[in-house]
Amino acid sequence: MSAQKKADQGNLLRSFTPYQEKDGEEYMNDKQVEHFTNILRQWKQELMEEVDRTVNHMQDEAANFPDPADRASQEEEFSLELRARDRERKLIRKIDKTLTRIEEEDYGFCDSCGVEIGVRRLEARPTATLCIDCKTLAEIKEKQLGH
Repeated sequence: MSAQKKADQGNLLRSFTPYQEKDGEEYMNDKQVEHFTNILRQWKQELMEEVDRTVNHMQDEAANFPDPADRASQEEEFSLELRARDRERKLIRKIDKTLTRIEEEDYGFCDSCGVEIGVRRLEARPTATLCIDCKTLAEIKEKQLGH
């Protein structure tokens, strides 16, 4: 993920009030589920608005420049925007899958070992499906395999 994408995600994720856990509170109770559902829906909405802005920008800026250098510059700009939108489209699908996990009461638990992922990790990466230990292990394996 590019630094800009991380910054963009960070901007969204800073726009919520962190969940204040209470002692003895059950993990993934109704309030926590509502908290993460709201974060994911807001994030999805912002991504969809960005896609709309890009489409409008490309329609407004599309021009047939007589100068090949100007035309090439515009095509490169549009290409970069389209790649960014493609990443966002994939992220929207991931958000949708995460919202489905919430509905199925399968959210917040590691796909690999089944332990709680944790509120703070989920606030940092709401679509996380692995606890930090399993994610770290997966990244080590990935480096070893050279992927």
